[in-house]
Amino acid sequence: MTEEIKKELQRLEKQHDIKILYAVESGSRAWGFASLDSDWDVRYIYIHTLDWYLKIDEQKDSQEEILPNEIDLSGWELKKALRLFRKSNPPLLEWLNSPMVYLEQFSTATKLRDMTSKYFNPKSCIYHYLHMADGNYRTYLQKDVVRVKKYFYVLRPILACDWILQTNTMAPMEFSKLLESQVTDSNLKNEIEKLLVRKISGEELNEEPKIQIINDFVEEKIQFYSKYVKSIDKIQPPETVLLDDLFRETIREVWGVEDGVF
Repeated sequence: MTEEIKKELQRLEKQHDIKILYAVESGSRAWGFASLDSDWDVRYIYIHTLDWYLKIDEQKDSQEEILPNEIDLSGWELKKALRLFRKSNPPLLEWLNSPMVYLEQFSTATKLRDMTSKYFNPKSCIYHYLHMADGNYRTYLQKDVVRVKKYFYVLRPILACDWILQTNTMAPMEFSKLLESQVTDSNLKNEIEKLLVRKISGEELNEEPKIQIINDFVEEKIQFYSKYVKSIDKIQPPETVLLDDLFRETIREVWGVEDGVF
């Protein structure tokens, strides 16, 4: 499937007259708890030719396409990606550290990784993960019989909050790293690990009685972070000039534009 994905990325470049700077897996396969029938969630950052940027009207700055072979393609144009990076956008920060990279060409992704510590905002990231966890918990896991596979979509963001609180850095994508480093209660970890084995083996995790130890853990964490996130001071990001420079550098590097021209 990796080769198919790379071919699709090449097709996108030709079809849209773009260069894809960076493409990764972003969903459950990168998180480490994919089922046998999980989609391939391919996310990418791309740049247009210089002429595309020299127009007075705003143009579409994203691409989406779902293919019959379960490949879900979604990309952000570079300027859009840089604006989101300035806001410490968690999905974008996750992409930059995905364990499954399909394509990385030119130096843009590396430069963004090097700049992450300057733009990382723990408040916005914790708020993002808390919102994700709370929404899934309230929707799927508060009845006596629950959709047990949804535990992963609550646990992963909660453990990401724990990672950020502990390290003041962006959390890794891999669920196993979060579980190993953030869960110290052996009984809780054992229940999560049993569920993880079932998920990865392809077992259908539909409706079952809720797992009380996990529910108690999640509920306590959601209550804690709902209060904690309000206490975090707002961080003023560095000047946008750093990202303006990176955008111009990428234009020059990708399309061979000489210094002083753009």
